[in-house]
Amino acid sequence: MPATIRDVARLAGVSASTVSRALSLPDVVNAATRSRVEQAAAQLGYQPNKAARGLITGRTGNIGLVVPDLANPFFPSVVKGVQARARSNDIAVFLADTDEDATAEVGLVHALAKQVDGLILCSPRAGDEELVAVAQETKVVLVNRLVDGVPAVTFDNGGGMRQAIAHLAALGHRRIAWVGGPATSWSNSQRFIGLHAAAVECGVQLVPVGQFAPTYEGGVAAADQAVATGATAVVTYNDLVAIGLLARLHARGIEVPGELSVLGIDDIAMAGMSRPALTTVRLPTQKAGALAVELLLELLDNPTEDPGAGPGRRVLPGELMVRDSTGVRRA
Repeated sequence: MPATIRDVARLAGVSASTVSRALSLPDVVNAATRSRVEQAAAQLGYQPNKAARGLITGRTGNIGLVVPDLANPFFPSVVKGVQARARSNDIAVFLADTDEDATAEVGLVHALAKQVDGLILCSPRAGDEELVAVAQETKVVLVNRLVDGVPAVTFDNGGGMRQAIAHLAALGHRRIAWVGGPATSWSNSQRFIGLHAAAVECGVQLVPVGQFAPTYEGGVAAADQAVATGATAVVTYNDLVAIGLLARLHARGIEVPGELSVLGIDDIAMAGMSRPALTTVRLPTQKAGALAVELLLELLDNPTEDPGAGPGRRVLPGELMVRDSTGVRRA
């Protein structure tokens, strides 16, 4: 039979209520008593009942994670970071996929908020006002999105795009196409802003091609338009789009990087497996997921702090990964 709280209390020489407080609210129990209780629990292999603990702490021991599309390899990496850090804190993660639907996202978020202690929203498609409303309903941390007053983990889009443009400019490219992502994507607008600023700095021309689905199929659809711009290099919204674009260029007999250099963003696992291997800006997605859990726990432990200041924001740098899909511009 599994050990009970009374077994732990008997071995530690304290009451069952003291065991409960020592394991659920350790700060209110004498350090020596707490140590004795923890040793007894470890010796007996005691596992606290989360439901019972929740009655004392007011917490469920669960957090929610909402992503736009699990089929996109960017998001499973974030999920792994969230789950690993949550597991180390004995927290369960409820995962929801909105299928890139902003309306469905809002409904899922409100439903999930009633069942968890807080939410991590990764690349949410909802508007700022809707996200602020959710943050007033429950504790919220954003990943890859900024909204005033809401804690967030983001990437240095400006720095990453500067590396990308500087790399292409150094290879002699002076006309660079940009294949954008969804109109509702915050990172899409931020990446374009970063690219445009970097293009001005480097004295190159940036040619927007349009907005496409953030998928392999989106890249296939964008390829012909990218070629038609007369650009000698193209930067895509993400790696999936870049890989789709590579497939279409291959089908047309357009040599990469000989005739057209291609550069993606994210550095998903498939980027290094594509042919040619994809040059891309690596984003530390797994680390972002882990940091989001840390921010959420800070918010839960210190609910009176201003979430929009100080520790409420984390910005992670991108890193250019040079592979075979970019090369010197042909004369």
